[in-house]
Amino acid sequence: GQDITARMAQEQEYARLIDTANAPIFGIDSNGLVNVWNRNASNLTGFSSEDVMGRHLVNEFITDDYKERVQAVFRNALNGVETANFEFPLVTKMGTRVEVLLNATTRRDEQKHVVGVVGIGQDITARINQEQEYARLIDAANAPIFGIGVHGRVNVWNKSATNLTGFTSEDVMGRH
Repeated sequence: GQDITARMAQEQEYARLIDTANAPIFGIDSNGLVNVWNRNASNLTGFSSEDVMGRHLVNEFITDDYKERVQAVFRNALNGVETANFEFPLVTKMGTRVEVLLNATTRRDEQKHVVGVVGIGQDITARINQEQEYARLIDAANAPIFGIGVHGRVNVWNKSATNLTGFTSEDVMGRH
């Protein structure tokens, strides 16, 4: 009796830690159905845990252009191959996209059998938007702007650089 009581207390503590974590955490079972959805995931997406529990994560909450890639990450994790720093969009209750950086980890039971996947994420929507805004500003600048990476290859080439030189970004990107 005491072992079970201690184990139940430990499981409740884990559940509380997951629910109050400062990161979106969600889990799926081996069929892809949501079985973990913490408060941060609710705040990020607008979907409560009641809204998502038992529903298919990829089919219902991932944008069409990422369904195959996200499913592959989860399939790999279900086969014991974990993925770190995978970027993908989640659909919010309002129908908008939030960009998430995800670590997908295999979940196992006491006998080490795979029972699902837990994903710990980070909302990177603001970072993605900022990067896109920088790219737009660089491209629209009225001065030629180009960049060279650490290996001496062109990695930035704006419209003014094209107008000045006659070379398009397709002509120069990735070249010495």
